[in-house]
Amino acid sequence: MKISNFTKGIISSSSGSFFWGFFGTIYFQYISFIGVYEVVVHRSIWTLFILIITTTFFKKWKILKKIITDKKKLLILFITSFLILSNWTLWIYAVSNNKIIDASFGYFIFPILSVFLGFLFLKEKLNRERIISIVLVIISSSYLLLNINSIPWAGFGMAFFWSSYNLLRKKIQVDTDVGLLIESLFILPIIIVALYFIINTNNNDFDLTNINLALLIILAGPMTLIPLFLYVKGVELSGLGASGMIFFITPTSQFLLGYFYFGEPFSNQKFISFIIIWIAVFIYLKDLYEKN
Repeated sequence: MKISNFTKGIISSSSGSFFWGFFGTIYFQYISFIGVYEVVVHRSIWTLFILIITTTFFKKWKILKKIITDKKKLLILFITSFLILSNWTLWIYAVSNNKIIDASFGYFIFPILSVFLGFLFLKEKLNRERIISIVLVIISSSYLLLNINSIPWAGFGMAFFWSSYNLLRKKIQVDTDVGLLIESLFILPIIIVALYFIINTNNNDFDLTNINLALLIILAGPMTLIPLFLYVKGVELSGLGASGMIFFITPTSQFLLGYFYFGEPFSNQKFISFIIIWIAVFIYLKDLYEKN
């Protein structure tokens, strides 16, 4: 029986979302003992290294050269490079400091926040269901802000950085992997300076004499790119609507891991706010399903 491209896309998007939400969370939490900044540094370095290999393998250097001659696209990629670096740093901070549930909150509200930003800046139309979803996100966020001890700052920050990143990337329409390669090159000077200070202050855990630890840290590159490539391939085959629904596997996996596996605290205030968010997500997913 031949599998349709749509079904292949669903499988690919599901694999990428689950990979990132489950394996990605466990992996980055596991290596967090080396410190937030060193994880971010090596994640950036090995992601860049793999992207150079894949760009060569898929013969995409011509695409890259074409992008860097476009000043508008290059400027936007310069801005998005700092947005993705901020998102990566905040994510590593969250998994390193028992804030995985807070991080999942950010990924739950990010798609709905992206819809709102699309309405504000790209003149995208909103229907009744999406307006209701946005209002519920505002209500949930406002409720948390009124309960100062329960504010998931990491989640809010990640949602802002990631939705802003996607908004800007949407404006220029460049290949995901080639764009990420250019962004990685932009942040490389910062990464090199950070690596210098990590080594100079004797806080460096990466050591080629400890080959097991070195390989474990190098794995940060594949752990970043494998789910990305799977998800993007899913979008190409099944469409943005279907993949958008499937994306919620990621924050759901993170939430379940944070609560049941890592035993993170979950206050009544956060529980109420999450119920409101889950209602918003359900309405949003129902709208996506009906349009697909």
